Amino acid sequence: MVKLDNDKLFEFLPTLFNINLKDDKDGKSLFFKLKSIFDYDYGYIFYLNPESVQLKYSNINKELIESVYDMSKKDMKFLYSPDGIILNQQSSIIKSLRFVGGKSYLLHKLSVGETIYGFVILGSKESDFYNKNDLRVLKSCNAIISYIIKDLELSNVFKIQLKALKDGLIEKNNAYKIIKEQNEKIIESDKVKSEFLANVSHELRTPLNAILGFSEMLLEEKNGGLNQKQKEYVSDIRVSGIHLLSMINEILDISKIESKSVKLVPSEFTIFRAIKEVATILKPLAVKKGVRIIIDCEEDFEVFADYQKIQQILYNLVNNAIKYSPNDDEVVVSAKKYDNKFVLIIHDNGIGIDKKYHGKIFAKFVQLDSAYTKKESSTGLGLTITKELTELHGGKISVKSEVNNGSDFIVEIPQ
Repeated sequence: MVKLDNDKLFEFLPTLFNINLKDDKDGKSLFFKLKSIFDYDYGYIFYLNPESVQLKYSNINKELIESVYDMSKKDMKFLYSPDGIILNQQSSIIKSLRFVGGKSYLLHKLSVGETIYGFVILGSKESDFYNKNDLRVLKSCNAIISYIIKDLELSNVFKIQLKALKDGLIEKNNAYKIIKEQNEKIIESDKVKSEFLANVSHELRTPLNAILGFSEMLLEEKNGGLNQKQKEYVSDIRVSGIHLLSMINEILDISKIESKSVKLVPSEFTIFRAIKEVATILKPLAVKKGVRIIIDCEEDFEVFADYQKIQQILYNLVNNAIKYSPNDDEVVVSAKKYDNKFVLIIHDNGIGIDKKYHGKIFAKFVQLDSAYTKKESSTGLGLTITKELTELHGGKISVKSEVNNGSDFIVEIPQ
């Protein structure tokens, strides 16, 4: 082995800078240069993995390059430390790497900055061949070798990225064409679907209105009396009809919203009138569950908005509140006016909504999954329509709710 003092060491180190590993698959040029500094028989460079090491360069056993060796936790912990070490053939690290023939080894880490990513092992067939000075010399060499290898790795990465970029541009152009064609088909299909739903819903509304009208006449007993059982049956028909009509209206409304054909027709009206009419419409549904609709307005006041759409917002929210309230409970509808807005609050003591769903419930076709909600039929469009109609007024809707602790839906409309 070449014995080096400090001056000699700095004469040899610059020769390492001339190493080019780009076309050197096994590190032959690197190990050849190291021969001018060290006398060794075996040369290996390994990369570190979380629980194993991989052979990347070697001057012998080149068929083993890229082989992976599992290591114990204790050895891995040492290999990720910044220290170097002198080893013999009995060392656990050497045994795990299954080296044969060597009796004395030098091991030192490869690192860039504070990051250790591998190590160099040089081995000799002679026992006790290396000393602490040799370890110091290898440490100086590894400072250069570390950067040479990392430069090579980065160069390879850039080559891969450049190729991927070129291939990707071609694929992207082709993919863009396919996606564009598919999007056009999807848009056309969605348009056909919306038109079909709107037409079917419109056709269903006419006979359903007749069912509701005749059931109401029967309940009023204008053409003869009904016994108690008959009244219950007719009431069930009317309640189911109202529920079905609201679902049909939701499908029609979402079709109009999606086609951007919904326009505001604002006017001045008193808020109490709008709430009272909605409460009257929904009274049969509330009575069936024993739910009381309470209107909490400290004073009536005029607002400027689209009367029909404010009614629809109220209808959807009060209907939901009744639907998810326990039997024999109450739903409270509050209205307050401020200088620049009016606020509607619909409160129920029902099953409540987990906070993680607060941002999702206003999306189309979303229905929360619980044993109770499965009993209630719904299109999953009511809150979506409510949000769209609120935003059409330049307003916003929010929810305050916890599981098993009721819900408050808050609508704010600017004035």
